[in-house]
Amino acid sequence: MRWGLIGASNIASAHMIGAFRSFEGDEVVSVLSGDADRARAFADKNGIAAAHTDLDEMLADPAVDAVYISTTNEKHFPQAMAAIAAGKHVLCEKPLAMNVADAVTMVRAAKEAGLVFATNHHLRNAGSHLAIRDLIRAGRIGRVQSLRVFHAVFLPPHLQGWRIDNPAAGGGVIADIVVHDADTVRFHLDENPAEVVAMTAETGLGKGVEDNVMSVWSMPSGVQVFAHESFTHRLSGTGIEIHGTEGAIFAKGVMTQRPVGDIELRTDAGSEAISFPDHNLYIRGVGLFRDAVAGRGAPAADGVDGICSLAVANAVAEAAQTGRRVAVDYGGI
Repeated sequence: MRWGLIGASNIASAHMIGAFRSFEGDEVVSVLSGDADRARAFADKNGIAAAHTDLDEMLADPAVDAVYISTTNEKHFPQAMAAIAAGKHVLCEKPLAMNVADAVTMVRAAKEAGLVFATNHHLRNAGSHLAIRDLIRAGRIGRVQSLRVFHAVFLPPHLQGWRIDNPAAGGGVIADIVVHDADTVRFHLDENPAEVVAMTAETGLGKGVEDNVMSVWSMPSGVQVFAHESFTHRLSGTGIEIHGTEGAIFAKGVMTQRPVGDIELRTDAGSEAISFPDHNLYIRGVGLFRDAVAGRGAPAADGVDGICSLAVANAVAEAAQTGRRVAVDYGGI
């Protein structure tokens, strides 16, 4: 597969280019940035032949089979629609768009065009989360009663930029982290949040956007979910706890881009450390995307998954702004 990068981003250079090139014969053939100097410097640094500032020019290249979109959030929708119109498969960063209606439009357009569309939700590719899901499905903790996800971290300076001061570009901790946690909760519970309540805070790092949020979600099954996301917690660690009628899962250090962390299963029989594979999350996700393009299976997180995670995040934002309990609107999917 031959990839075009829409966005000369940190995640592309740190994680995705290596994942694309890990498959024999696959290559990254071009990169797009709104700044010509940045595009050329990024291409030179990462061994990419073509550097573009014009999206149509990039998409007109028959050498590009698929695109990876990692620009700021407000650009995802028009760029994805252009790629779909050009007949390119799409792997898009989260959130898919600024609103659910646009996300639904892009996902439906790809389906109508017969193209693979996927959301780059990396956590569901982690060995840790695959192991957690297996424990739940095997009934090791009985019927799930509640879930707590804590994803309060310190956003490193090189990633701050628009995330902490640009609401028009989709900045703020809700768009950046709540979407990942929404997808992870859906992955483990196999259901979509129905209603949410939330409160946000701006503690000084965020300038015009929230840098902390706490929310409670109700699931159709009756499971309650508590979520805490932050850009400002240096030493809190991350993790997820899932409590059931017959046991509980305590996973620490697993809300990350790396294949690390610890999982403990607690039941009346005692405590058990759960092992899990340490494969690269992004390579697994790219591999499933490639298989889907070849007609074998589906992406790890498809477009509908991206719509749902965005819908939950937007409901959290609305609940925090209005002080009301908000029903999650999934755009009719």
